[in-house]
Amino acid sequence: MPEPSAPRPSPGRPPSLRDEFAAGAVAIAPVVVACLPIGLLFGALAAQKGLSTLETTLMSAAVFAGGAQFVAIEIWQSPTPWIVLTISALLVNIRHVLMGASLAPKTGRFSTFQRLLAFALLADEIWALAERRAQTAPLTPAWFAGLALPLYLAWISLSAAGTIVGAALGDPARLGFDFAFPAIFIALIMSFWKGPRTGAVLVASGLAAVAVHQFVGGAWYIAAGALAGVATAAITADVNAPATEGNTA
Repeated sequence: MPEPSAPRPSPGRPPSLRDEFAAGAVAIAPVVVACLPIGLLFGALAAQKGLSTLETTLMSAAVFAGGAQFVAIEIWQSPTPWIVLTISALLVNIRHVLMGASLAPKTGRFSTFQRLLAFALLADEIWALAERRAQTAPLTPAWFAGLALPLYLAWISLSAAGTIVGAALGDPARLGFDFAFPAIFIALIMSFWKGPRTGAVLVASGLAAVAVHQFVGGAWYIAAGALAGVATAAITADVNAPATEGNTA
C-alpha cells in the first residue's frame, strides 16, 4: 500500500523535527480513519458494561490496545475477574514482545526514555509502518511521534465519544467496517514481501494460528501464530545475507 505523500524538506538541508513529525502523521492518517468505527464501537460496548466516559477514557489511555480492550470488555462483569482479565490481556498482547524486539535495533537515535515511550505506544500498524520506514531511512523520535501520537489521541477520543454516541453506530460488520484494520495491516505486511521465504513465514503463522484457534480456543492462537512465524523465519534465514541499510539506525 503506497504511503500518502508527506511534506518534503527543501533540497540541501536535513529534515527538521517538524518535517519528520509531519511525515509520520501523514503515514498513519489512513489508520486513524479506519480507527473511527472501531473506537466508537468500543466506547459503546464499554458503556453497555457500565463503564463511565471517564473510566473508558482512562482505560484507553492506559492500555492503548484495541484487541486486549475488546477482550477485557467481553469478560467484564461485577465483581471484576481481575486474574482472568489480566492473563487474557497478556496473551492478546504477547506479540508486542516480538514487535519490540524487532524494532529495538533500529532505534539507535532514540534516548532510553524516548525508546520506552515509543514502545509503550506500539500497535500493530505503528510497528508495520516503522519497519517499512526502517528499510529506507533511519527511525527518528520525531517521525515516530508523528506516527504514534495521532493514533493514540484518536483512540482515546473515539473511545470516549463512543460511550455517548457509539450505540447509534450499530454493528460495524454490517457495513464491513470491522475489516478496516485487518485490511490495512494485510496491505502493510504484503509490502514486506521478499519471495518464497516471506510466503513460508506467512503460511506457517496462519496455519498455526488457525489450528490453535480451532482446537485450543482462547487467545493462545496469537502466540502460536507469532512463534510459528518466528521459527519459520529462523529456519529459512540466509545466515550469509548482509543486513540491509534500512535496518541500521
